[in-house]
Amino acid sequence: MSAELDLALERRIGKRSAAVIEKHLGIATVGELLNYFPRRYLSRGELTPISEVPLDEDVTLIARVVSSSTRAMRARRGSLTDVVITDDAGAATGTGAASGARAGTLKISFFNGYRAKAELLPGRRAMFSGKVTMFGGTLGLTNPDFLLLDEDPDAPGLDPEKLAAMPIPVYPATAKLTSWSIQKVISTLLDTVDLGDLEDPLPAEITAREHFLPVGEAYRLIHAPETQPDWQRARDRLRFQEALVLQSALARRRAQLAAEEATARRPVPNGLLAAFDRQLPFTLTAGQAAVGKTLSGELSQDSPMNRLLQGEVGSGKTIVALRAMLQVVDSGGQAALLAPTEVLAAQHFESIRRTLGPLVRDGLLGGAAAATGIDGVQLTLLTGSMPTAARKQAMLDAASGTAGIVIGTHALLSENVSFYDLGLIVVDEQHRFGVEQRDALRAKARKPPHLLVMTATPIPRTVAMTVFGDLETSVLDELPAGRAPISTHIVGLAENPAWAARIWSRSREEIDAGHQVYVVCPKIGTDDDGDFSPGEAEPSGAEPEGDSTGRELASVTAVVEHLKEEPALAGVPLAPLHGRQDPGVKSETMASFTANQVKLLVSTTVIEVGVDVHNATLMVILDADRFGISQLHQLRGRVGRGGLPGTCLLVTTLEPGHPSRRRLDAVAATTDGFELSQEDLKLRREGDILGASQSGGRSTLRLLRVLEHEDVIARARQDAQRIVGLDPQLLTHPVLASAIDEYLNPEKEAFLERG
Repeated sequence: MSAELDLALERRIGKRSAAVIEKHLGIATVGELLNYFPRRYLSRGELTPISEVPLDEDVTLIARVVSSSTRAMRARRGSLTDVVITDDAGAATGTGAASGARAGTLKISFFNGYRAKAELLPGRRAMFSGKVTMFGGTLGLTNPDFLLLDEDPDAPGLDPEKLAAMPIPVYPATAKLTSWSIQKVISTLLDTVDLGDLEDPLPAEITAREHFLPVGEAYRLIHAPETQPDWQRARDRLRFQEALVLQSALARRRAQLAAEEATARRPVPNGLLAAFDRQLPFTLTAGQAAVGKTLSGELSQDSPMNRLLQGEVGSGKTIVALRAMLQVVDSGGQAALLAPTEVLAAQHFESIRRTLGPLVRDGLLGGAAAATGIDGVQLTLLTGSMPTAARKQAMLDAASGTAGIVIGTHALLSENVSFYDLGLIVVDEQHRFGVEQRDALRAKARKPPHLLVMTATPIPRTVAMTVFGDLETSVLDELPAGRAPISTHIVGLAENPAWAARIWSRSREEIDAGHQVYVVCPKIGTDDDGDFSPGEAEPSGAEPEGDSTGRELASVTAVVEHLKEEPALAGVPLAPLHGRQDPGVKSETMASFTANQVKLLVSTTVIEVGVDVHNATLMVILDADRFGISQLHQLRGRVGRGGLPGTCLLVTTLEPGHPSRRRLDAVAATTDGFELSQEDLKLRREGDILGASQSGGRSTLRLLRVLEHEDVIARARQDAQRIVGLDPQLLTHPVLASAIDEYLNPEKEAFLERG
C-alpha cells in the first residue's frame, strides 16, 4: 500500500498542480492527498440554509441569485457590484445571527466584479466560497469565489437528473485555493492512480464482518460519489480504518510501555506515608481512598504508571498526589511536582509543607520531624525568578537526593537541573504543558519514571486522549465537606450598560460583609498585544491575539486606576497581581490578600489554579469571552472554598448573538467540570490528539470525532487489542504497521511514545 501512497504528487498530477497543492495545503504525496477528505457534501438540488452560516468563518454554500446591481465607487476609481442571494426559505429559516440571515438572504459585494456582473444574473444557481462577516447588522460576503452550477464543464452530456443528484464534495479550503479547485486536482489524481492495487490495512476478517468496501473503492467514492449512499459507505469504512490504525498504534505503545522496566516504589510499613495518614485531621473521601489504592498498586509495579487524575476544582487531587509522592520517597526515590505558574508553585510548596507539618525536614522544621521518630522529607522549591544562591542550593538538593519532593515551574525542565533518583512526576493542571515539556522532565530519570497528570477541567485534548485510552484514568467526582455552591451570572453590558456600575457596588457589598473579591482581566497593561503575562502559560481556549471587534480589552493597570476612583469602592484596599511583577511583590501581595488586608485583588490568570483564599466570595471576570471554558471554570473555582457561598460574574461587551458568548452560556449553565469538558469539545474540537496542539486548528483526526464516534472507537479498540495481543510487533500485519507509520509521522510517533 505504501509504495503508491508514498509517491510524490507531481508523478501523478504534474509538477504545476503539485506545486500549488503543496504551497497551499502542505501536501506532497499521493497518500496525503487521497486522505484529504471532504468535510461535507452539498446537493445541487438543494440550497444551503443561510441562517446556518457561521460568522467569521470560511464557508462554501449553494444559493440562488435574487438581484444584481453595479454602481461607481465614490471614494476611489472602479465599481462595486452588489449581489443578493437566497436559500428560498424566506423568513421561516430560523433565528440567525443577523436580519439578513433571518430573511434567508445574503448580500455579496464584488469590487470591480466584472465577471460577477456578467454571470451572476437573477435566477442563476451558484456555489460561493468566502468568509462570512457582519456589516451594519447584516451578514455578508466580500469578493467570494463562485462557480456557476447551471453549467458544469466537467460533466458534458451527463443526464440532468443524475447530475442533480450527484453530491458535491466540499473540501477544507484556503483563501487562495477553493474547494472546487481542490476537487479538480483530486479528480485528476483518481484518474491516474490504480486504486485497485492498494493493499488493505484492515484484516480480511474485519472487512468481511463489517461488510466494508474494498479500500481503493472507498477512496474513489469518498471523493467522487454519484449518490449520497456512495460517500456514506466510503466514509464509514475509512473512519473505522482510521480508528483501527490509531487504536493499534496506542495498543502497540501500551504493550511497549508494559515491557519497560521501571523501579517499583512499594509502600514501607511505618514510613512517611503511614505517619502522614495518622496525623491527617480529616478522613479521606471514598474516592480519594480508592484512587490512592490504585496509585499505590501501580507505583509498586516494575512497569511505569501512566495515569490521568481528573477531579473537580477542590476535590482533593493534591492530597492524593502527595500520598503517592510520600510512597515514592519512602522507597528511596524522589518526586517532582510541575506547576504552570510561580504563584501556584509557591502555593503548593507552602500548602504541602503546612499539610505535612512535623514530617517536613528542612532548615525551619528539622527538629520537629526528628521528634516523631520519622526521618522526614525535605521539600525544595525551584522557580526561574529565585535568587541565584537559592536556585543553586535547590538544584544541589535535587541532584544530591537531599530533597525528596521538588516543586517547581518550567525551571525544572532546564538542562542544568538533575535528580538523584527521580521516581515520580506529578504534572498539575496538565493542559498548561506540552508533551515536550513532560518529556524533558522524564528524561532526567535513570529509568522510566512513574507519571501522574492532574486536571480539574478536562480540556478537549484530555477528553480525546481519555476516550482513546492513551492514559489510564482515575476520577474524583466527590467534593470534600465544606465546599459551598457557586452561582454564575452573565453580565451583558451590550444589552444592559447600566450594569457596569452595579458590578462595583455589588463588590462593595461583599467587602462590607467581611469578604473579599477577585477581579480578573485578560491583559496586564493597555499597550499589550497579547492577553496573558510573560512567564504564564497561554490561556487555554482563549480567542486568538487581538480582537476582531476592535474593542479595548480590560487590563490590570487600567482597571486598578479606574477602581481607585470608583465611588462605590472608596477606601477599599486593592492591589494588582500579574506575571511581570517582581516575585517578592507577588508573594507580598498574595500574603496580604490571604491575610484579608487587601480586600480586592485585580489580577491576570495567575490566580487561575491553586490559589486558596477561603474568605473570597466574589469573582468578577472582565471580558470573560476572551477566556476558554476550562479557564472560566478554574477561575470560578477560586471562590466558595471556605464554606461561604460564592458568586461569579462573567462580564462581556459582546452582543448576545456573538458566537463567543456560547462559552459563557455553557459555564453559566453548570458547575460540573466534566459536563463542561464535553461542551468544550463540541465547540473547539479535539485538537491534535497525538501532537502539541491542545485544541481546534489542524487535528490529527481526519474522519473521527470523539463525541460522535465513541462506538466506532470502542469497536476498533477491541479489535486493536486483540491484534496486538496476538502480534505485538504486527509482524503478521505489515500493511497495518505501514498504515500506522504513514498516519503517525515521526513527530507524532515521538509524541505518542512520550505522552
